Amino acid sequence: MKNLSFAFLLLLFCYNAVAQTAGAINIIPQPVKTIQKTGNFSLPAHIVIEAPQTIEMQQTLQFLSQKLTTTTGATIEIKDKAPQATIKLVVNTVANKEIGNEGYQLSVNPSTIVISANTAAGLFYGAQSLIQLCPAAIEGTVLVKNVSWMAPCAEITDYPRFEWRGLMFDVSRHFFTKAEVKDFIDLMARYKFNILHWHLTDDEGWRIEIKSFPKLTQVGAWNVKKEGYFGTFTAPKPDAPRNYGGFYTQEDIKEVVAYAKARFVNIVPEVDVPGHSLAAIASYPELSCTPGAEKYKVRSGEEIMDWSHGAPPIALVDNTLCPANEKVYDFLDKVMTEVAALFPFDYIHVGGDECPKNFWEKSEAIKDLMQKQGLKNMQEVQSYFEKRLETIVESKGKKFLGWDEILEGGLAPNAAVMSWRGEKGGIEASNLHHDVIMTPSPYTYVDFMQSDRVTEPHVYATLRLNKAYQFEPVPKGADAKYIKGGQANLWTEQIYNTRHLQYMLWPRAFATSESVWSQKENKNWNSFITRVEAQF
Repeated sequence: MKNLSFAFLLLLFCYNAVAQTAGAINIIPQPVKTIQKTGNFSLPAHIVIEAPQTIEMQQTLQFLSQKLTTTTGATIEIKDKAPQATIKLVVNTVANKEIGNEGYQLSVNPSTIVISANTAAGLFYGAQSLIQLCPAAIEGTVLVKNVSWMAPCAEITDYPRFEWRGLMFDVSRHFFTKAEVKDFIDLMARYKFNILHWHLTDDEGWRIEIKSFPKLTQVGAWNVKKEGYFGTFTAPKPDAPRNYGGFYTQEDIKEVVAYAKARFVNIVPEVDVPGHSLAAIASYPELSCTPGAEKYKVRSGEEIMDWSHGAPPIALVDNTLCPANEKVYDFLDKVMTEVAALFPFDYIHVGGDECPKNFWEKSEAIKDLMQKQGLKNMQEVQSYFEKRLETIVESKGKKFLGWDEILEGGLAPNAAVMSWRGEKGGIEASNLHHDVIMTPSPYTYVDFMQSDRVTEPHVYATLRLNKAYQFEPVPKGADAKYIKGGQANLWTEQIYNTRHLQYMLWPRAFATSESVWSQKENKNWNSFITRVEAQF
């Protein structure tokens, strides 16, 4: 009995010893170099941070202050100079060429932590990694007792593999509020994503205020609320209230852009044309080639395309802008003028995907255009449209970006291509010396089911986490020099709220984060799974 009691006490002692020891390093995305040292850093009751208190540093300091005090009960003090600082954030006076503009070095010692970087962005990313070293309770929102606030001692050198590390957020199929978009930005920044591709227009809703065309939001932002399997709903009755949806004012947009910038996230707006434009046509029917377009309504999830013959689909309703109508180019010029003024990043995404051609084939105006311009087929008609749109976008001082269908019929001279239908389009565009963002749907479409059909809404395809982790942004045959990076895409046909959004996004976005930040040789599935569990 005495031996049993002694064994129990010994086991209890060992358990407590383990409980008082900081855990393994479980950072996502995987850093370039990590050396775990003996010992732990213990967070004191009063934390002193030495850091430059510039505008660019405000968000990093606010983030650290909130994370290090809310659950721990510690107090914090921030100084420009503090010889006995607990945490030092240092901007290198001589640039460290190894870590570049977004990299950092993180040194955790028993009594001090030092994060150094060439830029404020690097210090921000170093702060994200530091918090991931802390106990999980650090993520709480209330004081937590009986936790040893420790982090393992380590030396970490880290920097991104690619400059474009993106997530696409579709707010057209279902509208998400300004606050929800900010939450989305907060989470993506935690895992070192730096591009928010904001899908703002589609058949189901036009979400951005355009003052030149007020009906785009008066009419185009609203449809009839339906629930169930999107794409199979019955058409709404004529008198059904069209009050489901919403839009962002230009002041909202400015606020979100500034919020993202503070977190070192750039926003790429997408205005999806010439297909996926039913919300615009319902607002301004004269943009269509098709007689009777004045009867069209913003889509509420009813079937408008026949996909039984593959892509491109056969349109049951003409959701395309008319390439033969000069009013369309005047419309796009004014829209792009306002969009360009709101978004300071270099690119505007113009869609170009899944454009049905069957209504164009019937249009006399399109036939006349083809004859005048010497266009041989409908792919060349779309190419004509894209080239004219590229001229408009570039006249606003922006770069032209579209889905890989813009390759068909001839690529616009300076266009960048987002390759989603597998890797082929990206390989082709890179070898034509065009910039490419890789986002092949078999690896990066996080709206696909990730579990069994009985546990989540049905979608036409499945993407398991292990498949998502196989994403390689530079496929065989591509010219690596033109691959700017990659992203994951969250389409929201079946996603009605933030809780479901987060379920679909994570953990698969962890996999994308690691594919676009971490070095290819550092990726390891077994290590990744362990770190995913720790993140949860």
